[in-house]
Amino acid sequence: MGKDMKTDMEPIPSPHKRVGNFLIKVFGSALLLAFSYRLLFSDPTGFFVFSSFPASEMPAPKDSPSMENTVAPYTRLPQMALHLRKGDSLKEQCDLFSGEWIPNSSGPRYTNSSCSYIDPYQDCLTNGRPDRGYLYWRWKPYGCDLPPFDAEKFLKAMRNKSLAFIGDSIFRNQIESLLCLLSQVEEAVEIYHDETFQSKTWYFSSHNFTLALIWAPFLLKAELKDSGNSNDYIQLHLDALDDTWTSQYGKHDYIVMSGGQWFLKTTIFWENSTIIGCHNCPGKNFRELGMDYSYQKALELAFRFITASHHKPLVVLRTWTPDHFEYGEWYNGGVCNRTEPYKEGEFSGDPVDPMMRGLEIEEFEKAATIGSENGTRLKLLDSYHLSLLRPDGHPGPYRKLHPDISKRPQNDCLHWCLPGPIDTWNNLLMEIVLNDGGQRYSS
Repeated sequence: MGKDMKTDMEPIPSPHKRVGNFLIKVFGSALLLAFSYRLLFSDPTGFFVFSSFPASEMPAPKDSPSMENTVAPYTRLPQMALHLRKGDSLKEQCDLFSGEWIPNSSGPRYTNSSCSYIDPYQDCLTNGRPDRGYLYWRWKPYGCDLPPFDAEKFLKAMRNKSLAFIGDSIFRNQIESLLCLLSQVEEAVEIYHDETFQSKTWYFSSHNFTLALIWAPFLLKAELKDSGNSNDYIQLHLDALDDTWTSQYGKHDYIVMSGGQWFLKTTIFWENSTIIGCHNCPGKNFRELGMDYSYQKALELAFRFITASHHKPLVVLRTWTPDHFEYGEWYNGGVCNRTEPYKEGEFSGDPVDPMMRGLEIEEFEKAATIGSENGTRLKLLDSYHLSLLRPDGHPGPYRKLHPDISKRPQNDCLHWCLPGPIDTWNNLLMEIVLNDGGQRYSS
């Protein structure tokens, strides 16, 4: 395994799944029944509610023998549904995160030739990917349309502002997509990078707009070794945030944050300068606490910092990113060679994915409750479901230039081709940022 894949891929073996689904259907056959329903069930505040299926309904892990030659049914976890407000109907609700991928003959808004910001590992067309069908789909939310990305409108709204993405290489993937979309109006100039080129800052001089990528894959303080030895364990401090991002938090008007696949790596957990356990550390005399334990701690501590801060930017949490490895994982021959989106119900994903997303929803709801009382502005960008349906959007073997497919090269089924489905994340981000307070969302 090359060092570049360790840096870019970031996945590791996968465990358990929790699934859930919540679907609202309203029937009114008479005025009295409708009036009674509204009295009993309407919620004028429009808060979110949650539900989940029992463990007995969980799909089998994708590496289970029963799954060897089948595709698991898709079940969503945990489903968030909006209570109706007085005067609302379900048809009037716009749920940006529930929908379907439909054909789009116009294709992407930029190409690999027109954009200079695409990382070579995600430049699928230049690297020789032969099919083009994955470029001709668009996300259609139920109950409304998602407008195409409007670079001019976005840049005008960001004039004299600063936007920061806090996370890992999936955010690098997304920010390069955003740079490509914005380059239709103005090309940004890179004005900063750290020693490892992980954190970067770009500047749009015509709009006095600053765009930053802050590398903080755990959000927490972590000691990472880069010796190339797979036995090097990451030391993760569950009671301390990574000051790489907290020290810059006050500089920005908009924050987009997320955890990611780094939590699946082998890690040793510390609290109060004492080892309290680990994730995936066989042979060590430590208590196995699991990746969900550390991720919940990271989200809880990050949101506590955000809600307690006197600085009140708009903070957007982007949800967990699923991968689409089949017939193995990234380290043992897993591939992603599908050429079309899944239809609703065809695919459940890796069991760990909905579990981690469920933690995000839980901690986001807690923080949103606190934030509503002290002026903290929190929004959810729930990209999980629409991304789950796009196994065709990854580089696969075309993470490198003209790979020899007969030699079964290593596949990347986590990051996304540019252009590709990840461009839709920025469509959603634009809607959330520019309509702050004016749009209600469920997931």
